[in-house]
Amino acid sequence: MKKILVGLSGGVDSAVAAYLLKEQGYDVTCAFMRNWDSLTNDDILGNPTLDEGQCTQEKDWQDAQSVADTLGLPLKRIDFIEEYWTDVFETFLSTYRRGQTPNPDILCNRYIKFDQFLSYAKREGFDILATGHYAKNGTYQGKPALLKADDRSKDQSYFLAEIKRSCLDSILFPLAGVPKTEVRRIAAELNLSIAKKKDSTGICFIGERKFREFLSNYLPMKPGKIIEISGETVGEHKGVLYYTIGQRKGLNIGGTGPYYVIGKDVAKNELYVANTADESWLYSTSCIVRDMNYLADITFPMQVHAKFRYRQEDQPVTIERIDDATLNVVYPQGIRSITPGQEAVFYDGDVMLGGGVIDTVYQNGEDIAQKIRNQLEVTHGI
Repeated sequence: MKKILVGLSGGVDSAVAAYLLKEQGYDVTCAFMRNWDSLTNDDILGNPTLDEGQCTQEKDWQDAQSVADTLGLPLKRIDFIEEYWTDVFETFLSTYRRGQTPNPDILCNRYIKFDQFLSYAKREGFDILATGHYAKNGTYQGKPALLKADDRSKDQSYFLAEIKRSCLDSILFPLAGVPKTEVRRIAAELNLSIAKKKDSTGICFIGERKFREFLSNYLPMKPGKIIEISGETVGEHKGVLYYTIGQRKGLNIGGTGPYYVIGKDVAKNELYVANTADESWLYSTSCIVRDMNYLADITFPMQVHAKFRYRQEDQPVTIERIDDATLNVVYPQGIRSITPGQEAVFYDGDVMLGGGVIDTVYQNGEDIAQKIRNQLEVTHGI
């Protein structure tokens, strides 16, 4: 009988994952991870929104205890606070400081859940680590692989693109073939206290926050100009680091619109926008992806599908090797709002091949960021 450690988050998905493994006859132990120290990381900064219930770890811990008690499973509590701060949160902040948009969930899976947590499981004598992710174990070219979950509306393989390939034979995803509706039904049938608990949409392990206000504790707001691609100043931003390519809401620009963020200059503290008549600035035809993490063997060049953000439909692309860690990704049909700092994840059918960080974005061979600067400098003297 294999010994399995299940990451129990206090949510409905991990709870049902633990139940299914127990029903399948595994020797199941649960563990709750505490990775954010609210007292140190929030109170000491005087976070004005701390008392509004955004950081829910203690409530999640209580929910995890309730689930474990109901299922008759042992529950451990583990702290990775220092590791989370160093490997996830500081990387998250440094990416923002460069004017790029990171994905903390991908960082968390890479450094905490499937690295520190998996190492803990191995040290404690467990054979397998299981989580409530909607992803699927499989094979590709005769080797362990990671596939999309059957419930495509909930598939979370995108967030697992940076985990180590070496861990694929030590992890298990019990919800691979279970629709979300069935997960809710099972939880209700078991009378689990979290059966109707809402899915988390906050920052991994930090919880639901007023994001801009939370981030300003670490990256102070510095207002500056919002400049339309024609050269006209059309508004004032609250801090250029807080905006992302393609963003429309929260710009507070009057007049003809809507406006979309097309670029930014961190050194000048300027945010660049275009209205619907100039949406072509949002489209690129290729990009450079760095720090590639491979989860399968690839022969280059290769025609595959890619996701450049979580909810995006798969996009046909050609990937070309620049070096071991860098790809040139080509998509002549044009794709909207590809954002530096985000993750590009590649698939061959249902099989996830790996992913890397979007670096430079091009429109017909020209760096879009440089193209915007040239437009504003040469034509309008900005």
